[in-house]
Amino acid sequence: MSPAFVIIIALIVDACLGEPKKFHPLIGFGSLSSKYESRFNKAVDGKWNQFFLGLLGVTALVVPLVLLISALLLVSGELAWALEILIVYWAIGHKSLHDHIKPVYQALRQDDLNLARQQLAMIVSRDTDQLSQQQVTQATIETGLENGLDAIFAVMFWFCILGAPAVVFYRLINTLDAMWGYKTKRFEYFGKSAARIDDVLNWVPARLVALSYAILGNTCLAIKCWKNQASLLKSPNAGPVMTSGAGSLNVKLGGTSYYHGELVDKPFFGSDNSPEIEHILLCLRLIVKTILLWCGIILVLNFW
Repeated sequence: MSPAFVIIIALIVDACLGEPKKFHPLIGFGSLSSKYESRFNKAVDGKWNQFFLGLLGVTALVVPLVLLISALLLVSGELAWALEILIVYWAIGHKSLHDHIKPVYQALRQDDLNLARQQLAMIVSRDTDQLSQQQVTQATIETGLENGLDAIFAVMFWFCILGAPAVVFYRLINTLDAMWGYKTKRFEYFGKSAARIDDVLNWVPARLVALSYAILGNTCLAIKCWKNQASLLKSPNAGPVMTSGAGSLNVKLGGTSYYHGELVDKPFFGSDNSPEIEHILLCLRLIVKTILLWCGIILVLNFW
């Protein structure tokens, strides 16, 4: 089965079923990774020792699973397409992203700021208990734009380029980066290898997503924001995606916020227009339009 049809079917399954209710492979992998980190990250001192143990963890946790999936695909024969659909379905998280963002929007619409903060806390790493309505709105849009890359578009990209084993490799690395990729005393060196590998894997997809966001919204402003503001953000991949997305939606995002009790000074980016609550829905629609655009392009390339 062609990559286009595998992706489309996986997206349909995701739209119908969402994440597995009882057991998600990434949750199991995350639990295993947490046990490794708690056991070995405290075992030694010194940044190089921590870096080595982090790199060893990435290798030991990720490579065997990628090899296992590759072997299963080889022995599956004519049923390999079914396994590919299952893998892409497990890796893609469009419905999950939508289902986590929509409750924040609904709480804001009901003027229940405390509930909106609680819902937002489930999907962001920043502290939410003191955020204003505007800050909640901004943070929700930011996480939608950025997680569109991680949870949807990079998965589609790597499946088209190198197939299901690449999807498994990407998603596991992305999970480790989300768990270990913090610039704190505990994780700065231990999680550095996962963070850097994730940066490399996301470099091309991030720029394709930024281009897509620009095409599907306020194109001139999105490209201008991408060009002039992307370097202001620390992440080499979140920068293009989020600045282009902010320009596409014609809103101002960013700003100082608290992370784990520490004040982090982040720049503003996008336009001069403060986002309204309805911009959260516009963000979700931008993601859907980008999915449709990518599926259309993949279909065209498939029959080229």
